[in-house]
Amino acid sequence: MITVGVDLAAADAGTAVAVVEWSAASARLVSLRLGASDADIVAAARAATKIGIDCALGWPDEFVAFVSGHADAPRAPDADGGASWRRRLAYRETDRVVHAVTGRWPLSVSTDRLGVTALRCAGLVSRLRADGHDVDRAGAGTIAEVYPGATLRVWGLDTRGYRVDPAVRRALLEAMLAAAPWLDLGENAASMVRSGDAFDAVVAALVTRASARGAVIAPEPDQLAAARREGWIALPTGALADLAA
Repeated sequence: MITVGVDLAAADAGTAVAVVEWSAASARLVSLRLGASDADIVAAARAATKIGIDCALGWPDEFVAFVSGHADAPRAPDADGGASWRRRLAYRETDRVVHAVTGRWPLSVSTDRLGVTALRCAGLVSRLRADGHDVDRAGAGTIAEVYPGATLRVWGLDTRGYRVDPAVRRALLEAMLAAAPWLDLGENAASMVRSGDAFDAVVAALVTRASARGAVIAPEPDQLAAARREGWIALPTGALADLAA
C-alpha cells in the first residue's frame, strides 16, 4: 500500500506532499516534497492507494444555502445574525464531530482564511477526478479529508505549539517515533523539524493509512448525505502504533 499526504496551502510555497510505502510490519517515507504544485500532487497520487488532503473538501450546507439565497436581494432569506446562527453557517457536521472528540474546533472554511485554500482544493479535486480518482468527499473513494493536528491529539500526543516551534516539533517527532518504531523516515526527519508543513504532510500520509483500512470515524447514516457535500474529516479510531499491524 502507498499513501500520500498533502498539507495544502493557498500557494505552492506552503504546500507539502509526503509519500509513504507500507509493508507487512513497517512503513517507509519514500519522498517528502515542499513547494508542491497541483501537478506534483496529481503525479504523486497516481501510484497511491489513497490520498489524504489537509483541507476542507466542501462548505457547510447552511452556509451554501444562505449565500445562494442572499444573492437574490429582493427575496433574500432572513438572517438571524446571532452567534448560534453564525456557528451553524461557520461549521460543517464533520467539524462538530471533531470538536466533540478533541474539544477543539477546526478552522471554519466559510469564515476563516482556510476558505482561500479550499478554493485551491476544489481545483485540485477536479484535477484528481479528471485523472481517474474517485473523489467522494465522505472518504469512501481515493481521497480522504484529514486534519493532522486533531489526528495527533487523538493519538495522545501533545500538539501545543508544534506548528510554530521547531523545538516542539523535534520533541513531538521523537514521541511519534517512540510510538511507531516501524516508521523509517530516511533522511527526512530534519525537514519535518524545520517545516510544520512537511510535518503535517507526513502525519496526513499516516492517518490516510487508517482511512484506507476503514479505521476512522465514519459518517453515521443520517450524516452521510451531508458528508458527501460538505466533506468529512477522517479521525482515526486506533492508535498510531496500530497502523503497521
